[in-house]
Amino acid sequence: MQKKKPQQVRIIGGAWKRTPLPVLDALGLRPTPDRVRETIFNWLNHLRDGAWSEARVLDLFAGSGALGFEAASRGAASVTMIDANSAVIRQLETIKDRLKAEAVRIVRGDALASAQSMAARGEKFDLIFLDPPYNLDLLSRSLPVCLQLVKEDGLVYAESDAPVEAPEGWEVIRSDKAGMVYYHLLRAAA
Repeated sequence: MQKKKPQQVRIIGGAWKRTPLPVLDALGLRPTPDRVRETIFNWLNHLRDGAWSEARVLDLFAGSGALGFEAASRGAASVTMIDANSAVIRQLETIKDRLKAEAVRIVRGDALASAQSMAARGEKFDLIFLDPPYNLDLLSRSLPVCLQLVKEDGLVYAESDAPVEAPEGWEVIRSDKAGMVYYHLLRAAA
């Protein structure tokens, strides 16, 4: 029996462009495909005028870390990655050490509980990535908390297996589909 080749994605742009990121074979872990990340970061660069140096980024449900490390590669001031899976956290720490990613902070914990704690402390982010495991209703449960975490004019990236209708308090400003992945950029409604 031939051993299965480990899955990986790569960083699309910035200081660590083309750096491969290994993806663990963990339950529910499906990294955002390279071409989707390329589109999302093109949108973000346009909407942010390429300004990453002061961006505070939160990557809930970090998984492979592809979204958070991509933001750090492009010069984000800080990136907080949260995941509950111990093996995933160890993998993220290994990648962080290899890249010498000083701006990245990795937190092991329940993403929703961590987000609620950060909101209670008044923490704010310019950009929040939401790519939770599908079929657990985590996206709809995360978005209300993110309203408290996102800065004015901040953005939330949401990925799912179905189109996202803008929930109360949000407006979808961009969306697309690639294969089975629906992805959206949301902004708090004025």
